[in-house]
Amino acid sequence: MTQDQTPTRIPETETETETETTKAPAPLEGIRVLELGNYIAAPFATRILADFGAEVIKVERPGTGDELRRWRGTPGDTSMLFRTLGRNKRCITLDLSGEEGRDIALQLAGNCDIVVENFRPGTLERWGLGPERLTEANPDLVLVRISGYGQTGPYRERPGFGGVAEAFAGLRHITGSPDRPPVRSATAIADTAAGLYAVIGALMLLLRRARGHQPDRPQVVDIALYEAVFSMLEAMVPEYDAYGIVRERTEGSLPGVVPSGIYPCRDGQSVVINGNGNGIFVRLMRTAGRPDLADDTALADAPGRAARAEELDAALSAWTGRHTMADVLDALAEAGVPSGPVHNAATIVNDPQYRARGMLQEFEVDIADETRKVRFPGVVPVLPGSPGGVKWLGPEVGSHTEQVLTGTLGLSETRIKELRDRKVI
Repeated sequence: MTQDQTPTRIPETETETETETTKAPAPLEGIRVLELGNYIAAPFATRILADFGAEVIKVERPGTGDELRRWRGTPGDTSMLFRTLGRNKRCITLDLSGEEGRDIALQLAGNCDIVVENFRPGTLERWGLGPERLTEANPDLVLVRISGYGQTGPYRERPGFGGVAEAFAGLRHITGSPDRPPVRSATAIADTAAGLYAVIGALMLLLRRARGHQPDRPQVVDIALYEAVFSMLEAMVPEYDAYGIVRERTEGSLPGVVPSGIYPCRDGQSVVINGNGNGIFVRLMRTAGRPDLADDTALADAPGRAARAEELDAALSAWTGRHTMADVLDALAEAGVPSGPVHNAATIVNDPQYRARGMLQEFEVDIADETRKVRFPGVVPVLPGSPGGVKWLGPEVGSHTEQVLTGTLGLSETRIKELRDRKVI
């Protein structure tokens, strides 16, 4: 794949191309975003904006690009994670350590609605690209700042990656088995949660502007990775204050939510069952051949079931262990009991629900001199008219540098050659 090429989407049906042209206008069409991000949090946020029509200009270091390109030691020069997070973006190279590069970044910000960055607090200020300077260049600009601990407070200058944020927020302490050390989720929960809040914050400020309200300036969305995680931990702190309860690790279950867990089946597969609603519990136990438990008045509410969690889990495991996963899921679906398979990547790609909702989109990708068909995640959320879409995957380093600098800033070919010769781009 050459520098100017991007992976090609493979239509799922013969009529898909026609369907694409009849979609509703993208809701963020006309919005321009400058991404000064690296790794996951900021790129995840801007990916969502790009999925729904925003023009996203991603700035990377000349030569190496975003470090995410080489994560996980996979074949080729660009990881599938970067292909996913960089989709629908125009990628340019720009050396922000020098005055010329910073001046170009400032000019780009002057032509954007949103700037998203995830450097350590104070970095933009040292580069002469702090909120006040950006606002001088563009009074209406929304600046989204993602960092480990936020822009204020005694820890503001500490470096903080997602794994640290998960521990600091309390998530790690309650994740895993009670007789083992805490574990982390196998995905970047803190970064993706922060990215979602980044999108929400940016859109709220754009909405306020669209409604004609005079905003305070600079318009800064300040997101701490640990706060994004902490906000999802339900009533962990209120329960401590109210009842003196310090939540601990409970393996695969939630405190007081019984029965709810993963149960093995006869064929070696597993199912997850959420039978903790009062009416659902009755239907579940009848389906599992335990009408005695369904009719037990002591199990009619959540506290009663929580007190007998081991007994209920054992009853369900005994039932699922006698049947295949498919038979268990069919029976529970007919009974109206929330349940599902414990998928992995190999089973997800064969699930008809994923395909029906466009959650698996296939592209041809060059990987270490070999072209492969690769399925990538679809666009979330689904909106009326399906206006979101994946036009291209994360491109090569600097694929759109000349296009952006000439089209957006009006730089001449001579000027671009000068910048390239001096390694500014």
